[in-house]
Amino acid sequence: MPTAEVTDLKDGDFLLDVREDDEWQAGHAEGALHIPISEFVARYGELTEAAPQDGRVHVICRSGGRSAQVTMYLVQQGIDAVNIDGGMQVWQAAGRPVVTEDGKPGFVL
Repeated sequence: MPTAEVTDLKDGDFLLDVREDDEWQAGHAEGALHIPISEFVARYGELTEAAPQDGRVHVICRSGGRSAQVTMYLVQQGIDAVNIDGGMQVWQAAGRPVVTEDGKPGFVL
């Protein structure tokens, strides 16, 4: 399983958040693409349109379980994807910003 640490991410890296809507609304990484795992296969085209052609897709969820499933799927499709170890819980603990839809400070559900 290709994995990366939160601290490996740089500004501008492509981030895919696969948490559900209520988790996203509570708080997320600014600039992330949100496609819930429950809708992922149906909305796969949104990812392929948004993701950088030759770039890496960093997949994140709350703790790393759901994002691991999506990462494995993407790797099977030939996409350079990595699972973010520890997910949004580690993101927030590392002091990375968590925001709501309107840009206000958020939190990880």
